[in-house]
Amino acid sequence: MKIIELKETITASNDRDAAVLRAELKEKGTLLVNLMASPGAGKTTLLERTIRDLKDEMNIAVMEADVDSDVDAVRIEKIGAKAVQAHTDGMCHMDAGMTRRALEGLGDEPFDLVVLENVGNLICPAEFDTGAGKCVMLLSVPEGDDKPLKYPLMFSVSDVLIITKTDVAPYFDFDFDACIARAKKLNPNITIFKVSAKTGEGFEEWEAWLKSAVKNWKN
Repeated sequence: MKIIELKETITASNDRDAAVLRAELKEKGTLLVNLMASPGAGKTTLLERTIRDLKDEMNIAVMEADVDSDVDAVRIEKIGAKAVQAHTDGMCHMDAGMTRRALEGLGDEPFDLVVLENVGNLICPAEFDTGAGKCVMLLSVPEGDDKPLKYPLMFSVSDVLIITKTDVAPYFDFDFDACIARAKKLNPNITIFKVSAKTGEGFEEWEAWLKSAVKNWKN
C-alpha cells in the first residue's frame, strides 16, 4: 500500500513559493512582516499606534487576513495607511500563494513595510511560511504566561515576541519572568518587548527594532 504524506507535500511546495516571494520583496526593498497572535490579543491596536508613530518616516501598508468581514482593514485605512482585506474562505492561516494575491491587491506602489495581520490563531499560522522577512507574534497578558508550553512552534518560528496589554498586569496572575524564560528556551534568539498600546509603554523600543529591520532589509 502506498502512503502519501500530504502535509509534507503541501508545506514543501509552499516553502518554495515563500522563498521566491521573499526574494522578490527583498529586491524591491519591501519588508514583509507576518504578525501572528490569538484573536483579541491586540494585533490591530498595536498596528494602529505603530502606524501613527511611523507613517511620516516610511510608507506602510497592511494586509488584513480574516475568515470574514473587513472591520480591521477599515480601522487601518482610517489612520491613513493603505490596507487590503484578505478573506481566507474558512482557512485558519495564510500561505505564500494567498499572501502573493493579497500583495497584488495593494497595487504597484512602493512600500517600505507591509504587515500581514494573519488570522487569529496560535497554531496554523506558525506552520506556513508566508514569504515574510520577519515573523512577529503577540501574547497578551490576559492569555497567561503558559502559552510557550502549549504552542511551542509559534514561539520557535517568531523573530519577535511582543507581550501586550501590560497595563492590565496588576489584575492578572502573569509571570513575566517565567514567560520570557519559556520563550527563550524554545528560541534563544527571539527578541522580546513588553508593550501597552494604551499607555505607550515599550513602543519606543519596539518601533526602534522595526525601523532597524526595515533599514537592514534594504541593505
